[in-house]
Amino acid sequence: MKNIALILLLLAIAGGAGFGLQRLMQDTKLPVIAPTLSKNVKIDVVGTQRPAFQLKDIKGEMRNIDEWNGQVVLVNFWATWCPPCKKEMPAFIQLQEQYAKQGFQVIGIALDNEDSVRDFADAMGVKYPLLPADHAGLKLSRDYGNDIGALPYSVFVGRDGIITQTHIGELSKDQVEGIIKPMLLVK
Repeated sequence: MKNIALILLLLAIAGGAGFGLQRLMQDTKLPVIAPTLSKNVKIDVVGTQRPAFQLKDIKGEMRNIDEWNGQVVLVNFWATWCPPCKKEMPAFIQLQEQYAKQGFQVIGIALDNEDSVRDFADAMGVKYPLLPADHAGLKLSRDYGNDIGALPYSVFVGRDGIITQTHIGELSKDQVEGIIKPMLLVK
């Protein structure tokens, strides 16, 4: 009888621990690399005002999304450990240089620590703002419509601050140009 009571007690404890672990994992979802995801994900932020945020850049300076009001902005959520994120980065570097004078700005929000992002930026020659956000970046990504935590995740914002398009997964230079060229014509 004591053995049965002990077994039931151990099962209850194990069940409670499992439930607690499941709750913890739900609250701290890790990002998913986008190519493994279904293309039928519904993103419902298009047509809404972009959420405000303030983050430090890799130089330790506080940056605010309002700095880029009046520009066409590509907000790209990425990480140094994400292969498709790294693959699309050279295109973003080229596009930033090519279209900056027309009012185009890339902002990279990294789900990484400052040191990793700084080292990566130096190695890749990234000149546009990179904002290391660690785990806070995942919440910000969700605020921008990424409810599944996929990386890379890109959001296009018009000069008026309205989100015009979102994209889960790697973007090519041609894809980005196709999106931003009409946006840059709007003054």
